[in-house]
Amino acid sequence: MSKGYLKKLGVRFLVVNIVFLIILLFIDNAFTDGLINIKRGFYYVSSFVLFMSIWETNDYLIRKAKKKKITNELLIHGKILIITVLVLIVISGIIYYVWLFEINIFYNIETEEPWSVFKIDMLRAFGLTVVFAGLNQFFWISSDKKKLELSMLALKKEVINSKYSSLKSQISPHFLFNSLNTLTSLIYEDRDLASDFVSGLASCYRYILDNKEEDLVTLDKEMQFLDSFIFMMKVRHNEAITIHTDIHKIHLTKLIPTLSIQMLVENALKHNYYSKEKPIKIEIYIDHNKILITNNLKKRLDSQESTQLGLKNIKNRYAFYTREKVIIENSNHTFKVSMPLLSGDLKQAIETTLTI
Repeated sequence: MSKGYLKKLGVRFLVVNIVFLIILLFIDNAFTDGLINIKRGFYYVSSFVLFMSIWETNDYLIRKAKKKKITNELLIHGKILIITVLVLIVISGIIYYVWLFEINIFYNIETEEPWSVFKIDMLRAFGLTVVFAGLNQFFWISSDKKKLELSMLALKKEVINSKYSSLKSQISPHFLFNSLNTLTSLIYEDRDLASDFVSGLASCYRYILDNKEEDLVTLDKEMQFLDSFIFMMKVRHNEAITIHTDIHKIHLTKLIPTLSIQMLVENALKHNYYSKEKPIKIEIYIDHNKILITNNLKKRLDSQESTQLGLKNIKNRYAFYTREKVIIENSNHTFKVSMPLLSGDLKQAIETTLTI
């Protein structure tokens, strides 16, 4: 037997005893004719056997129904409840009849109006069975609903991660190709700078490889990667880009989606015209527990229509973890993206929930 099943039996054993004591003390006037006698011993054993059997029957019918394709869950559970009650009527009818009309006579136990007592016992058992079976089925329905929600949550994360992996696979070759072109030029122009550029490239790819399975990383890790990325962008574009960061260390333990800032910086460079005379200015800073990435706008005339795949991906990844929105502001002169900073224990809490 599994630990879960033993725990369930323990809870049911406790419930049966509590209900029996309540009936004993408040209905059968236990203090008037003694707490323990043959009659009460029979009712205790019969109640225990009866209700444990009913619970097991109810569980069996539910498990059997779950294996089939259910089109109307409410109707199925209604049928299960009716079958459970019918089983109760048969079992309890046999038990109480044998007790009142066979065992009582054998032990010379006097019972006034046995048929009236039989009806009362049957009605009591019927009422308790409807309540317990109904609660049991409600528990199953709630449990199934929770499992379904968790499955949908896990599926949603899987879809988002697959899109994210696809996006990363597009970023890496493109990023590598441009970097190698820059490195080829630097080797002949400035070997020391070329060496630093290779170190920066190695740091970037080490970060991508180390966190390829991680959807969230600390802001500290992301900013360390971004330092290498910004250095490489400045080498490639000389004085045509200006990137300023202002991140206080108290925010570095917060979480953000992996490579999200890099995607936004690269999007700004991809869709805007910039030169040494008219540089693009990118600012990255914190405001009210949000990280903001802004850049001045001067859209390329030859720029293809944006698919906004990167922005959609970031929004979807945030939607999995929080109800806070990624806010995009696009004016005539400035493009701004505001992303929430997530708490450090959120990722662990989500992963723990999904493993339940």
